[in-house]
Amino acid sequence: MPQLIASSCETAIVGAGVTGVSVARFLARRGQVFTLLDTRADHPQREVLEREFGAERVQFGALDVALLSRVEEVVVSPGIAMSTPELQQARNAGARLVGDIELFVRYAKAPLIAITGSNAKSTVTTLVGEMAKDAGVRVAVGGNLGTPALDLLDDSVELYVLELSSFQLEGVTKLSAKVATVLNVSADHMDRYPNMPAYHQAKLRVYFGAEQVVYNSQSVLTQPPMSVNAIPVTFGGRPEFHRFGATEHEGELWLYWQLDPLMPASELKIKGRHNIDNALAALALGHSAGLAHESMLNTLRRFRGLAHRCEWVAEHDGVAYYNDSKGTNVGAAVAAIEGLMPPQGKVVLIAGGDPKGADFAELRKPVERCVRTLVLIGTAADAMEATLGDLADVLRADSMEDAVRKAAAAAQSGDVVLLSPACASFDMFRNYQDRGEQFRQAVEGQQ
Repeated sequence: MPQLIASSCETAIVGAGVTGVSVARFLARRGQVFTLLDTRADHPQREVLEREFGAERVQFGALDVALLSRVEEVVVSPGIAMSTPELQQARNAGARLVGDIELFVRYAKAPLIAITGSNAKSTVTTLVGEMAKDAGVRVAVGGNLGTPALDLLDDSVELYVLELSSFQLEGVTKLSAKVATVLNVSADHMDRYPNMPAYHQAKLRVYFGAEQVVYNSQSVLTQPPMSVNAIPVTFGGRPEFHRFGATEHEGELWLYWQLDPLMPASELKIKGRHNIDNALAALALGHSAGLAHESMLNTLRRFRGLAHRCEWVAEHDGVAYYNDSKGTNVGAAVAAIEGLMPPQGKVVLIAGGDPKGADFAELRKPVERCVRTLVLIGTAADAMEATLGDLADVLRADSMEDAVRKAAAAAQSGDVVLLSPACASFDMFRNYQDRGEQFRQAVEGQQ
């Protein structure tokens, strides 16, 4: 573990969720003075946090601007916008506004692979972590996925692999990753950002100070800024110099590094064209970090994917059911629809939820080409029907069980029933996991 160093400089932590509590525990281990603040007066863990850190070090309710303005540093949790007026007042008074990843960078001794993007972050991050394990590297995996970054700090770690959200990147000045990537960029979190350029710029912060960069050859939005002077490797599309791509070889599609065939795509356990791109991205990241190709290919051959991410659930009466509950934005739904389009059938799509300010127009082409029936749920159902209702049959459902029942009735043999909501889950479910589990249970109940 990192050496404990006491400090008399006071720090404020804003947000007492998973990340904020992780920061508080980290600072407590270092003997640093801090105050943990949360705007929820009825925080569900209030008594627990007061016992752990001391009632004098925890504040609930309206943010204390006087306190925030007198500290040297405010560590802001990802769920809280840096533009919050109280935080801006603190910045104007001289406080530094940072996130937990900024603290992580200060104390991590091992190299970092930093992964962001609108979609597929968790799959690619997990894949790269498994590749490193297969290569015998002592790797720690987390960040926006699973374990908070500060909880991973350990001097025995040889490589960190972090999934990073745009919210986390807002609080970083210079990440200085060994390898950094933006996998893809599509509209998301438009309820937090004023426009797409602002969201895009937050993503590009992952490249600041990077030794090597990996970007998607099929998306100009993933390219690093001109100011980033790093060695590029690309992925996606046909194989070229310094690129991991895919093309026909010996009568079938193969994954390639430059002009060297690596393995048939048919050997991947994760299915869909989008997952071929995810595999290529993981290869590019691992290669750039010095992992052996043999270890990476071994991992690709056995990796079965993550729950709630284009996860095969069952097949009934010739219809396959896939759970992509983690598809919480339009770009993720587009990738799932196009990636899982069956060769002899159509997609029956279950979609809808909390739209997060999304524009559903990007779904028109894949819906027109691939979708037989739309089964719509949640707050976004009206907007989705208005945008897409002229392209496919539309059914409404008031629960996941109802949605699966109607989707099953609409599907024909050879079709795919796909839950890929293009929306957040909180209007009807506890979280995307709860939504996916209800889908699974409803599908299993069809037997």
